[in-house]
Amino acid sequence: MAKAANLSKSDLDSSSGSDLSVSSRTSNRSLRVVEKERRKNEAGDPFLLALKYFSEVEAGTPCIGNDVLERNLVQVERVGLSRGLPPEAISVMLDYAMSLRMGGMMCVRVLKFLIPATMVPQEAVVRAVAWLCVSKIAISTQVLFLRWVLTVFDMIDSKDNLRAIYGFIFHFVTEENLSPYICHLLYLLTRRESVRPFRVRKLLDLQTKMGRQPFLLLLLSLYKVFCPELVALALPSRMRSGFKNHNSTWKAALSAVQKRNNSQVSSDISLTLGVKHKTNSRKRKYHHLEVPSLSSSVQRNSPFSSSRKVFPLEQLHTFPQLLDNLHRIELPSQMGSLLGSSLALCYLDYVQDDSAFLRLNFWLGHALHEEFLFCSGDGSSGSSSGALHLLNRLLSTQHFLQEGFSSTEGFLYKFLNVWDGSLLRPQILGLLSGIPVVPSSCINQLLFEPLVQLFFTSTLFFKCSVIDCLNNMLLKWLTWHSVYALEDGLDISFHSHTPMNMTLSGFMDSVVELVRFVGRLSAVGLQLEGCHSLLLSFILDFYETVCDMFLKYGLPLVVMPPVGVFYPALFATDPVSLDRLGYIMYRYKKNLTSAKCQQQETKAFHISRQTYREFNHYLSFMVSCLWNSKMFLPGMAIEVDQELLSLSKVAEPWTSFDLIHHPAFLGYALDFHHKCWPERKEMDLNSIKAGKQWDWYLEFLFSQGFQGLQQFVQSSITRRSAAGTNDQGQGDRQPTNS
Repeated sequence: MAKAANLSKSDLDSSSGSDLSVSSRTSNRSLRVVEKERRKNEAGDPFLLALKYFSEVEAGTPCIGNDVLERNLVQVERVGLSRGLPPEAISVMLDYAMSLRMGGMMCVRVLKFLIPATMVPQEAVVRAVAWLCVSKIAISTQVLFLRWVLTVFDMIDSKDNLRAIYGFIFHFVTEENLSPYICHLLYLLTRRESVRPFRVRKLLDLQTKMGRQPFLLLLLSLYKVFCPELVALALPSRMRSGFKNHNSTWKAALSAVQKRNNSQVSSDISLTLGVKHKTNSRKRKYHHLEVPSLSSSVQRNSPFSSSRKVFPLEQLHTFPQLLDNLHRIELPSQMGSLLGSSLALCYLDYVQDDSAFLRLNFWLGHALHEEFLFCSGDGSSGSSSGALHLLNRLLSTQHFLQEGFSSTEGFLYKFLNVWDGSLLRPQILGLLSGIPVVPSSCINQLLFEPLVQLFFTSTLFFKCSVIDCLNNMLLKWLTWHSVYALEDGLDISFHSHTPMNMTLSGFMDSVVELVRFVGRLSAVGLQLEGCHSLLLSFILDFYETVCDMFLKYGLPLVVMPPVGVFYPALFATDPVSLDRLGYIMYRYKKNLTSAKCQQQETKAFHISRQTYREFNHYLSFMVSCLWNSKMFLPGMAIEVDQELLSLSKVAEPWTSFDLIHHPAFLGYALDFHHKCWPERKEMDLNSIKAGKQWDWYLEFLFSQGFQGLQQFVQSSITRRSAAGTNDQGQGDRQPTNS
């Protein structure tokens, strides 16, 4: 039995060994079949054969009369212009071109059809820059290569190694012909650690030599953001776009390739792509007004993505994903794509990267200035829809971030001078309401003069829209003051990404200018529109903000409305306007009383006596008119000749605007009279003032929802009831019939 067992064991061992050898032979045969099939495909694919030729061709091979070269070059060129070249082909052809194996003519030809299908390997660009340093490449060819790099910059799978050779790239900034393109590339690659004192000195020397070139100023402005102590040069706060698109050579080919491959890669080129029908018109069209789709510069399936653990932006769908990958997200080079994603904007607001805001400002500046402000505005549906979509996205972004952009501000100041008041009105006024505080020295030229021309020649609806826009602007200014004044004392930085620091006195000057400007607009607008109740409503909205500037927003400033606003509101025929005027006067009194108490205690600010006189004048006239029935009498603010009053044949004209006879409350008085004396046939409204009926009438009015009027009466008038009790107040006596 033991022998049988030993035989069985040996048989099993031999059987397993034979099985392993069979499987090994089968596997080897499969590998050989696959390798043989691959070689067969390579041998039969002209494109792969062409790539092999260019990777192995030796330097010095003649190109003139070389049929093999021409055949392979045409093959790669056909694929590049039709489908785009894969990353491996980009590496081979870029190395072949920049090494000048067959001269500079072949280099130029290759660069012109070097269209990537998906992405550009970073190492290929690094090797090309190395060839740029050691090879004797013509300046025009170097310019073409740099333009190609800027065009496909968003398609480069990673930027780490490019930033590692930042110093080599910076070396070329002194070349006058290359400087605009090198500055643009450096602008895209710059990080805080890239800013060095010797580089700042080099740029300043170049500025002395070349003048204040926009591309130098933009790069210096970015350096100043990272290291303000190194850049002492005063830079303009608003600069036109210094970097231009350099994609004209590859635009049509990239458009065709991306359309064919349905590529999701977003780059500078994607902004200007699309089918452009030939036309005889040479006017500019809207081309840059599309918001690019959100996509990361790192491809989803790229080995660089897995090795560096970069989280692609297009995969960001939920807020927990954002929290889990905060330190793995890399902002795209095409910053305009951030406008389409609230999660991307959350990340932008979290990182607080000043260079990112500068780049986003640059994109917006080009879109708004070059393609919107200076275009013909032909009114086509495509142009209007593109502009509408962009401005709506920009509005939602500014509301989300609770701040605007300097490029938007500069665009609005220029656009107001050519605006007709109807084109994209809600969007333009919405953006205008979000601009930061404008210095009082230039607010008239930048803002007031263009608005005046539009306001006085526009419709009622536009006038209301402008007043509402300026009210929202004032609200945001006051909110910024109430927030930042607590943080910075008297040095108020109203905008975290706008280079504007303003003292408290400068801010108050700007607010005073804005309030007085709206007062002038309102007075003239009410005259033009016959004191229309809709326009008056928007004006009272504005003064509800103005009357509470001290108590609600902590601004030691009180500005009274002009007479052209106060009297139309007091004599308005609708009770709502009069009720709101009562609330405004009540809040003015609260603010002035509080300001006077603090002024006596701290001596830190001063409210002018003229303001108190204006308020007392309005208050006394309003009390005399509504409560004491002293309208049109000698010594009042409005005096009318007695002979003229007699010609009106109005009985007791001095009572025409009290709380009973005022056109706004006459209907309520009639209703109250009917409820008190339902059987009376003769109407005697003066009987309401007798005895307890007056108190009942006031309670009846207040019960109709006139809280503003109630607060005014309770705070400014001493009431004497029929029982002889005195309610607290400051003002006048019980109403009488003069």
